[in-house]
Amino acid sequence: MDFKKGLSAAQLYRQCDPNQFEFATTADLDAGITIIGQDRAVDAIQFGIGMAQQGYNLFALGPNGVGKYTAVCRYLNQQAENEPTPSDWCYVHNFEQPHEPHALRLPAGKGEELCRDMEQLLDELFTVIPATFESEEYQAQRQAILGELQTRQEDALEELNKKAKTENLALIKTQQGLGFAPIKDGDVLRPEQFQQMPEEERQQLEAAVEKYQSEMQVLLRQVPQWSRHSREKLKDLNQEMATFSVMPLLKELIEKYADLTAVQDFLVEVKQDVIENANMFLQSEDASQAPQQNAIAAALQARQQVSRESPFFNRYQVNLLVDNGRCAGAPVIYADNPTFPNLNGRIEHKAQMGALITDFTMIKPGALHRANGGYLILDIRKVLLNPESWESLKRALQAGEITIEPLGHSLGLISTVTLEPEPIPLNVKVVLLGERQLYYLLYQLDPDFAELFKVAADFEDQIVRNEANNNLYARFIGSVVEKEDLHPFDRQAVARVIEHSSRLVGDAERLSTHMQPMSDVMREASYWAGRHDHHVVQAGDVQKAIDAQKYRNGRLRERLQEAILRDTVLIDTESAVTGQINGLSVILVGQNMFGQPSRITARVRLGKGEVIDIERQVEMGGPIHSKGVMILSGFLGGRFADERPLSLTASLVFEQNYAGVDGDSASSAELYALLSALAEVPIKQSLAVTGSVNQRGQVQAIGGVNEKIEGFFDICRSRELTGSQGVLIPAANVKNLMLRQDVVSAVAEGRFHVYPVETVDQGIELLTDMPAGERQADGRFPPDTLNRRVADRLEELAETQRSFHENGQVKA
Repeated sequence: MDFKKGLSAAQLYRQCDPNQFEFATTADLDAGITIIGQDRAVDAIQFGIGMAQQGYNLFALGPNGVGKYTAVCRYLNQQAENEPTPSDWCYVHNFEQPHEPHALRLPAGKGEELCRDMEQLLDELFTVIPATFESEEYQAQRQAILGELQTRQEDALEELNKKAKTENLALIKTQQGLGFAPIKDGDVLRPEQFQQMPEEERQQLEAAVEKYQSEMQVLLRQVPQWSRHSREKLKDLNQEMATFSVMPLLKELIEKYADLTAVQDFLVEVKQDVIENANMFLQSEDASQAPQQNAIAAALQARQQVSRESPFFNRYQVNLLVDNGRCAGAPVIYADNPTFPNLNGRIEHKAQMGALITDFTMIKPGALHRANGGYLILDIRKVLLNPESWESLKRALQAGEITIEPLGHSLGLISTVTLEPEPIPLNVKVVLLGERQLYYLLYQLDPDFAELFKVAADFEDQIVRNEANNNLYARFIGSVVEKEDLHPFDRQAVARVIEHSSRLVGDAERLSTHMQPMSDVMREASYWAGRHDHHVVQAGDVQKAIDAQKYRNGRLRERLQEAILRDTVLIDTESAVTGQINGLSVILVGQNMFGQPSRITARVRLGKGEVIDIERQVEMGGPIHSKGVMILSGFLGGRFADERPLSLTASLVFEQNYAGVDGDSASSAELYALLSALAEVPIKQSLAVTGSVNQRGQVQAIGGVNEKIEGFFDICRSRELTGSQGVLIPAANVKNLMLRQDVVSAVAEGRFHVYPVETVDQGIELLTDMPAGERQADGRFPPDTLNRRVADRLEELAETQRSFHENGQVKA
């Protein structure tokens, strides 16, 4: 390759031949392809899905837009269809420890059925139990028990009254209670009559009253025991009647769920609790706590006020946490907002009379519950951005169970009483989606990560551009067209999309696998085709979409170019200047990347062999840029200081740079400027330079070569192309060239040039029109060469340095 001749127009842009396609439009294609060039990642996904052992979860890594989510969903859904539907999960009341609800596992669809059965049971209990306690049979037995108590009390008092009458006393009721009073001829004596009686007779009556009063006290002390015995009999009657009414209903349910032991145990507990709390089905929520013998009567009177919605009756309900009855196969869940409660579930509360209350019916599922028995897809960036989500996910995978607890309790910030639901066993395959940097950071910094996510599905950024992949790309375009109902693309439009894909990846020999920006171009091209009344998308419509994107995002690029054209930012495109060169850089703002020339200057003076990077001195230069400056210092020392030390101090700077600089793509330009300053040979300002350099003087590949060339071309075209302008690029970057058509046309017409260089010597010859010169056998460079002039200047500086030392003008 003749570096002085420059590249031909054909080398600046690799066209896609539309004649290689056998279709007229994408409507003729067999679409259905959504993944291109991801064989490695697909193999990893299929392997991870097939591994049932613990820890073989997946991490799909790669940049956004390469189809990670699409590929993962496609293969997970294919696998999930052939897997058994997982169980339903319910929470029910724990009658022994109400704050620890029980978890029930049921076959798919049985959970909803159990909920309906319990709702129906509760409705029937509200009908059957009141009817039983209102029945004549119950009322007769109840009255018999209460009547027996009353009769016993009355008989005892009557017997005592008869005995008292034998001694002229009678049992009477007063405001103070029961008492005895003297009688005569069957009538109670008045106080004045009693006082008129003889003293001896009065004393006898007073002694008799005292005796019978004591007997009555003994009798009254027996009444509570008789009442307790009566209450026990009444309680036994109530339980007997409740059992009689409840057993047929629950027996039917117990038999229905005979093969589910956990459900049977729950129903048995429900039966016992209903029998013990039968009165709750009769009384209102605010019924007063009356004695047992009065509870039934009060309840029967207030039964019309019974609230079916009372929180007490929640204990007989079923909280269906996960319902898989309508699922076919295993679930595939994508959690878009993986907060701590959205992953692990939550316990809700409601305000009641100024307080927050809860029960097991307010337990809500998380993504782990819904994906249990199947697959869970998470965006790792979103997981890491939510407090405690990552740690809770790891805990669940390590423990093999899902524990629902408030975030405050998990962090130890809150110690209030709340529910502690029974953990649910976890069997899930987790797939994380994220960028490579996050994968490697987690692998390095989190000791649990490698144990839990053993399968990495690494997605390619690019694929080889060949005929086979071109046809795959055409099928992908057809899939997008069919899925989104776009206008069909003709062959020329497909070829232009493929060329744009190479431009996006920055390589004429590769195609981009970033399908999101490619799909955007297709959608916009279809839009412009409709605007132009084209029934088929043509190459011009695709180009219009690309140009429109650049225009919408091009405000900053235009303002920066305007600053150069108005000489606010100084960039020369003509003449020649010593120690000054046009370097090229790339600016990335959002999704817009463009090139911009920068003036780099070098100054040389007597010194101690230092090359000062002014950007680094003021902390505006990044580490890679500083490394590039040190490398060019190494090149100078290796080439020109093999026999004597460098006796110079050189300074390098990006003029009018106020935002900092990083990267080593300008190191060759900085070296050219330094060589120009040393040799005192001017550099053509009509040329711009990009490329890094190593210590052996080889020019190395850089990124953004297309944008850099176009950035300098736009400035030159605005000032008028003279035919002498051009850009020096590393020869290794020729394969990356996919330049705009206006640049290609200008090169074809000889009005602009692109020069590939492999070494610093080739570059300096182009920039100065002076031969670089190779070291001869005597160790010196030929006369009238740039390297000879540099060597002579360095020798001159060394002699000056030595003379200063010899004359004592420089302190040791």
